Amino acid sequence: MPRFSIIVPCFKVQGFLRECLDSVLEQSYRDLEVIAVDDRSPDGCGAILDAYAARDDRVRVLHLPENVGLGRARNAGLPHATGDYLFFLDSDDTLAPGALRAAADRLDETGDPDVLVFDYARTYWWGGTRRNALAHVLADCGQDTFTAAERPEILDLLMVVWNKVYRRDFVESNGFRFPPGYYEDTPWTFPVMLSAERIATLDRICLYYRQRRQGNILSTTSRKHFDVHDQYERVFAFVGSRPELAGWRPYLHRKMGEHCLDILAKPDRLPPSDKGEFFRRTAELFRAHRTAEPVPDELRVLEGGYQAYRARRLAGRAGRELARRGGQARAAAGARAQRAVGAVQARRPLDPHLVVYSAFSHRGVLGDPGAVYFTAREIAPQLRGVWVVRDEETAARLPDGVEHVLLDSPAYRRVTARAGFFVNNVNWPGSLVKRPGSVHIHTHQGTPLKYMAADLLERPGARYGVDVPQMLRRADRWDHSLVANPHSELVWERAYPCHFASARTGSPRNDVLVNAGEGAGAAVRARLGVPDGRTVVLYAPTRREYVRGGHVDRIDLARFAADLGEDHTLVVRLHPSLATGPARGTGLAELHRRGILVDATDEPHVEDVLLAADVLVTDYSALMFDYANLDRPVVVHADDWTTYAASRGVYFDVTAEPPGHVSRDYRELARLFASGGWRDEESARLRAAFRERFCAFDDGRAAERVVRTLLLGEPMPQRARVHVPGPATSRDLLAST
Repeated sequence: MPRFSIIVPCFKVQGFLRECLDSVLEQSYRDLEVIAVDDRSPDGCGAILDAYAARDDRVRVLHLPENVGLGRARNAGLPHATGDYLFFLDSDDTLAPGALRAAADRLDETGDPDVLVFDYARTYWWGGTRRNALAHVLADCGQDTFTAAERPEILDLLMVVWNKVYRRDFVESNGFRFPPGYYEDTPWTFPVMLSAERIATLDRICLYYRQRRQGNILSTTSRKHFDVHDQYERVFAFVGSRPELAGWRPYLHRKMGEHCLDILAKPDRLPPSDKGEFFRRTAELFRAHRTAEPVPDELRVLEGGYQAYRARRLAGRAGRELARRGGQARAAAGARAQRAVGAVQARRPLDPHLVVYSAFSHRGVLGDPGAVYFTAREIAPQLRGVWVVRDEETAARLPDGVEHVLLDSPAYRRVTARAGFFVNNVNWPGSLVKRPGSVHIHTHQGTPLKYMAADLLERPGARYGVDVPQMLRRADRWDHSLVANPHSELVWERAYPCHFASARTGSPRNDVLVNAGEGAGAAVRARLGVPDGRTVVLYAPTRREYVRGGHVDRIDLARFAADLGEDHTLVVRLHPSLATGPARGTGLAELHRRGILVDATDEPHVEDVLLAADVLVTDYSALMFDYANLDRPVVVHADDWTTYAASRGVYFDVTAEPPGHVSRDYRELARLFASGGWRDEESARLRAAFRERFCAFDDGRAAERVVRTLLLGEPMPQRARVHVPGPATSRDLLAST
């Protein structure tokens, strides 16, 4: 008996069906059966299903003699299911890699609950991906099982059938079935969730919900949307047959009103001539099932007539337009006031002791600017350092004693108008005017491998959404560009054809790495929860420009952690641009919760994470250049190097001149760690050559060098020896510059 019975109803989805089935059959977890129901589809769905069944005995196909609709097609598959759990998968959606393994593990962990609710992400026809906005509910429900009465917030999630798996015995004992018509999920999901005695959650994206441009039932204009009224009548009938559920009637009454009004408000659901009738039917249903509870303000409209509803909608639109215009007027007035304040401040002399700092788009005391700031506080206390932060929440996380201003506040305009120095690793906003005599120091964010700034003009795909001319206009304000090696110096002068001087200071944030003594990462390892004696493998992938959103799962993290063995701890740090997207929801957060790996994406200081690692596994992240200062092994996992290099553009072939061994597929990566080859003599030789080239100016005194030479105008008593490497052995795009 399989663990999962996956029921897939199919109707006019031949363009998506193969992708759906492949996402199931290629799962690493194979204890499953697929019951595919051909709902008399007029296209090629039936033939596609038969072809899959012929080559995979886990697939069974039912060809229905007539079209019965989505709900009853699911019902047709139910008697053929033999699995412990039922999974209803729509044939234009797909499972995320590793979804079934994660679900099976969570079911085992919670002792086979009645229902397991998991997360999903919407994938749009134009290429975008957006995670469920209420994903936090899954984590907030905790690790134990519960009932809907104990955790009513679980019902705030999208009430559909496909974001859950159901214990088959529970479904059969209660006789749950789908009704005909649109919104068939409603009279299934509410009864199931209210009846379940043990519900569990899985905070992981297991399904991609396809948002089709056309052909989606919910975006089809039709009178069939009137079916929602019958579906809620079925819900109320179910609750009425179970006295113990009577307390849910006020909640369901409110949900019904909200749902129906939402359908009515959508411009593409109902024919315009039918909207009045739909409103009247909704109002009748609302009155018929009204309880003693007070009617929420937003639903009082159902107590009046359709014309009053329309008038309220029109008034709401007019109010929003008025508010929008008022906001524009206030913004314009505010801008005029800001310019006036700025003009007054600009007439005052510059303060040669005022240094304004920012890092990573005003996210706090971080990176190179942070290292410069702390060094300046130590050796140049006469300098007043002020940080620009984006909001009060960021300000609350600043270290004690750090003076700050909020972006675009009056205090921000005062300090930026008078500051003698500006230190940033991201371009300042265009509204900031550089006064004559002020000095702008740009630190960058590391050594560049991929094309940057003006070089992106050769890569239209890579510069999508990037305004290169604006970027260069802002870079025209730079006076000094910090570099850690001759390679960076050449790149920045090529990528930013502006009037600045390259400062061979080294990278200030890397001082802590260069000066790291024995056991420097112990405190960080303890904070991350790494047991003593473990070898820490840090996996730090970068983003991809050849996919929308930038995230591609290159490695099965659970498999990698298992293959490394119990004497290793896998630590993962995503690229900062992926930290708030769906990337963590596809498994990383769940694996962290289960202790299979450590998610260090939220660690504010990447240098701490580097110190904690014994070896770095990366693809093309700039962290490899920083990590080389520690003289610890690096493995470059380059399974898509050709695609990455062609789409983004790169300055040199890192697979030909790597900081350590290169793996071209997962087998090679696993073999390197199984054999110990990741730290052999060849690895050390490659690392030494890489360090000589890319860590040339990093001597542990970079921050001091910036403070003394650029902020104070003093000579540096001991300058780092500068070594310019010879020509690269492979083709280097910078060799001729």
